[in-house]
Amino acid sequence: MENLPPTRHAEPAPKGVRGLVLVVDDDPTVAEVVVGYLRRAGYAVDQADDGPAALRRFAAHRPDLVVLDLMLPAMDGFEVCRRMRAHGPVPVIMLTARGDEEDRFLGLETGADDYVTKPFSPRELVLRVDSVLRRARVAPPPADAAALSGGGLVLDPASRQAHRDGRGLALTLREFDLLAFLLRHPGKAFGREELMREVWGWDFGDPSTATVHIRRLRGKVETDPARPRLIRTVWGVGYRLDVRPASEGAEPDRDLGGFSAPSSQGRSR
Repeated sequence: MENLPPTRHAEPAPKGVRGLVLVVDDDPTVAEVVVGYLRRAGYAVDQADDGPAALRRFAAHRPDLVVLDLMLPAMDGFEVCRRMRAHGPVPVIMLTARGDEEDRFLGLETGADDYVTKPFSPRELVLRVDSVLRRARVAPPPADAAALSGGGLVLDPASRQAHRDGRGLALTLREFDLLAFLLRHPGKAFGREELMREVWGWDFGDPSTATVHIRRLRGKVETDPARPRLIRTVWGVGYRLDVRPASEGAEPDRDLGGFSAPSSQGRSR
């Protein structure tokens, strides 16, 4: 891992400035447009045109959010995101010229909070920056917030620590929020769009974002992620957290990537 200099947190944004956004893109035309729209929306903006420069800017002035191009010289956006996240949490919106679904999934699995596919509307990008930052700035729970538990899971919202059967779980910020939400509503099925509104604070966007995070969460909390017993698929609806042990002989879900089967089946497995 690249050794970054000690992080110097940015000074509080001047009055009227909504936050500091680091824009990382090697295309000067795209960078100019993004920077211009963000500044007009009230954000302070820092810039970098490749991965190493982005890491230096990140360490020198910790931004409130990073707009990060996937295809960068010297180091791709996936690696830049990983290295940034290794030094502390920061919201990341990925820009990609690729339409390939696996690239978008990989970006989310790397820890990106959202992605935008080029060509994109700069106004939509600003709305996504607003949405991601609004969610990231939600006030933390009080220090005496009650722990959440069920199905062998224990989450402490105050310390943001999670355990399964006494074993610590390494959850990202969004994975923790998603699991906490499900634990607050055990036994209730939620659609992907509903999860995006409640957990991400989005009223728009690709529902596959929720799909990817459910898949990652299953990989960390399930004994057999390919046959989940805790986070169940409700065909034609979405997902449900079952905190009670499955009945003897009951068949667990088969993880098919989180996509719902036709609703005509009308049943949960």
